[in-house]
Amino acid sequence: MNLFWIIGLAAFVLLEKTVPTGSWIGRSVGVAIAAWGVLLLATTTLTIAAPSDYHFEIVGAPTGTPGTTTVAVRLVRASDNKPVDGATIVEAKTDMGPTGMAEMFGRVTPAASDRPGLYRFSIETGMAGKWELLLTAKLLGEATPITGKVIYDAQ
Repeated sequence: MNLFWIIGLAAFVLLEKTVPTGSWIGRSVGVAIAAWGVLLLATTTLTIAAPSDYHFEIVGAPTGTPGTTTVAVRLVRASDNKPVDGATIVEAKTDMGPTGMAEMFGRVTPAASDRPGLYRFSIETGMAGKWELLLTAKLLGEATPITGKVIYDAQ
C-alpha cells in the first residue's frame, strides 16, 4: 500500500491502455517481471537452523546465595563462535538431570542483563548440586526455535 507504487502502477496501466503499442509494453513488462521472479527464486537460499548450528554457553561462574543461583548465558553461532544478539528466550526450565534426579525442578525467572546477547536468570533451586538449564530461543530469520542446555553448579 505504498503510495508511490500505486501511482507507478496506475501510470503503467494508463500507458498500456492509451499508447498504440500498449499491448506489447504490457507483455514486455510481464516477461521482465516473471524473469526477475525466477532470478530471485534461483538465488534465494533457505536457511533452517540445525541443532548443531547454535549452542548456549555459561558466561562467568554462577553466583548467588544458598537456594538461589544467578546464571548468565549467551547464544553462540557454532560456525564463527560469535554471540548472537536479538534472540528471544521463549522457555527456560531447570532440573537436576546431571545428578540423576531429573524430577527435581527449580523456578527460573529472567533477570535484567547489562549487555546485548547476554541472558541472565535467577534460579530458585532449593538445594546445592549440579543442575541443567534447558533453554529454547526464537531467532529472527530462523524457521524453528533453537534449543540447548547448560550445566551449572547451584549453591
